Amino acid sequence: MDNDFNVDLDDIIAALRGHDVVLVRFVTVPRRLLFDFRSTPVDPPLVRVVDPLPSIEARYQHLRGLRPRFGEPRRLISVFWPRFAASFRHTGAWDNVRARLAASGHAAAIPGAEAALAELVTFEQVCQREAILGGRAFRTLWSASPSPR
Repeated sequence: MDNDFNVDLDDIIAALRGHDVVLVRFVTVPRRLLFDFRSTPVDPPLVRVVDPLPSIEARYQHLRGLRPRFGEPRRLISVFWPRFAASFRHTGAWDNVRARLAASGHAAAIPGAEAALAELVTFEQVCQREAILGGRAFRTLWSASPSPR
C-alpha cells in the first residue's frame, strides 16, 4: 500500500515541464532521480539515479562532472515524492517526462529514463525487504527466538 499523502501533481508536472534540472526525492529510499533536460544535437537529456549529497554546492559540482559540456544550470529544482517510486510511473508526471524527452529530439533517451526508474524501483524493493528482515542498513528491534513452552 502506498502512503496516503496528497501529492500536488500539478506542481510536480509544472516543475518537470518548466525547469532544466529537477531532482526528485523519494520518501522510501535515500537515492534520487535526477532529470537534466538540457540537450544539444550530440548530448541527449540525462535521467539517472543518484545518491544524496551533503549540499547543493556538491550537487552542482556533481552535475558539472556528469555534464561537462554544459555550464551550471540556472536553477536546480528539488521535488519531494511522498509515495513509492513505482507510483511515479503511473501518474501524469512520468508521461510528461517521456513527452519532454521525445520533444527534445532525443527519443532514444526514453529507454534510459525507463531503466533509471526501474533501477530505483528495484532498489526500493530491496530496501523494503531489508527493512523487514533486518538487512544491511536496518536492524531489528528484537530477535526472532522460539517462544517458551
